[in-house]
Amino acid sequence: MNNSVVARESVQGAPDAGGPLGNALQTVGIVGRPNVGKSTLFNRLVGRREAVVAPQPGVTRDRKAAEAAWRGHAFNVIDTGGWSQSGDTLDDKVSEQSERAMADADVLLLVVDVTVGITEPDARIASLLRRSGRPTLVVANKADSGARDHGVWEFSRLGLGEPWAASALHGRNVGDLLDRVIELLETAGGMSIRDDGVQPESAPSLEPAPGPESPVPDPDESIPSVAIVGRPNVGKSTLFNRLIGDERAVVHDRPGTTRDTIDTLVETDAGPVRFVDTAGMRRKARVDTDTEYYANLRALRAIDACDVVMLVVDATEGVTTQDQRLAERIDAAGCPIVVLLNKWETVDTEHREMVLADLARRLHFVGESPVLRISALTGRGVHRLVPAIDAAMEAYESRAPTSKVNDIIKRAQSAQPAPGGARVLYATQVATQPPTFTLFANREMPATYLRYLERRLREELGLAKTPLKLRVRRR
Repeated sequence: MNNSVVARESVQGAPDAGGPLGNALQTVGIVGRPNVGKSTLFNRLVGRREAVVAPQPGVTRDRKAAEAAWRGHAFNVIDTGGWSQSGDTLDDKVSEQSERAMADADVLLLVVDVTVGITEPDARIASLLRRSGRPTLVVANKADSGARDHGVWEFSRLGLGEPWAASALHGRNVGDLLDRVIELLETAGGMSIRDDGVQPESAPSLEPAPGPESPVPDPDESIPSVAIVGRPNVGKSTLFNRLIGDERAVVHDRPGTTRDTIDTLVETDAGPVRFVDTAGMRRKARVDTDTEYYANLRALRAIDACDVVMLVVDATEGVTTQDQRLAERIDAAGCPIVVLLNKWETVDTEHREMVLADLARRLHFVGESPVLRISALTGRGVHRLVPAIDAAMEAYESRAPTSKVNDIIKRAQSAQPAPGGARVLYATQVATQPPTFTLFANREMPATYLRYLERRLREELGLAKTPLKLRVRRR
């Protein structure tokens, strides 16, 4: 991608980035077989519910990273999907992501289940870790009380040193484990230390794990955030990987592969942009598991928190009812929309005009939002995304002088007076993000006339690519 030159770790991105201290932070990777509590430990270390957690195995599939700190030392933590050798294509891709985390991390935490004991996958992962030579701690998870500590010593046979009894869910012995992690990171060198000695908001909590509605601290607001949303299996993760230049997200033709939101900061010609990959969203009636419910919840929160949304539509299927509903939800959030017709290269030439006409009809309420025809798989047209995002952001943050706004309204009313003697006496822009205008009128304005004034404001002020709000106050 021409506009994407460097992908680097954000607070929740890839592991080689500088954190808020301005230093490249060391990384702690959490690995293990499925359903041993890796994501619960990840949430515990970063101090908030950052990863989706559910009782069934295989919930986590992509690498997810966030910054944590302990006793004034800052570091990145990477959560991974469960490592396995089942022979399933999707499981193999998840395992590949886990192995990449093993290769990149400075310290590794091998999480095992003390209630189950050593399994064959545990032994195979331990063999990989011994060969890697990386400092590794075996975390015997689910040791919720001292009654289970006797089962911990069995894991000494993995050949990775003395195991640590801990409970990620309840925080038991996590503080002692972190003390040892810090010692290993200091030995490796490069540990970042906060001079003020104050723990950041992301400091690990030793209280019971937060619930699914726990707030997530907002990232740096000065960097625009772009969410990639759409139905399952329309190519969102393929596009995300294309944009960041790395296989961060697991891509598979099985719908629902992405279970959580992951993001990475990308340096572009227009400046840094944070791209956020989200889970595919289906209508509520079809959401039949807690995992999918929380994945949808995270995606909706990403829409509300972002500055621009890229709505990915499968061009081979055209705009569906669910695409319409997603577009309505994005429009209600008040942020700009860039519509992406993905897989465009597979659409027959004779059907392309039909697809575009259907999109204009079914998504008419998004106004003149950019519609880009791309191929996330081949990269065709992807170079136009950043300029479109930049133009949408510029319009989203624009502010017009009051004199110009009143001049536009005056000329619009002269050309087409409102019915019933209604008239705007004075107008001003009162807010940006999105541009919001207050119209002081002598009486109630018909909705059709307000749409006319909105169209004139869009045309005169160059606001076609952003939502716009009109408020009427009677005087």
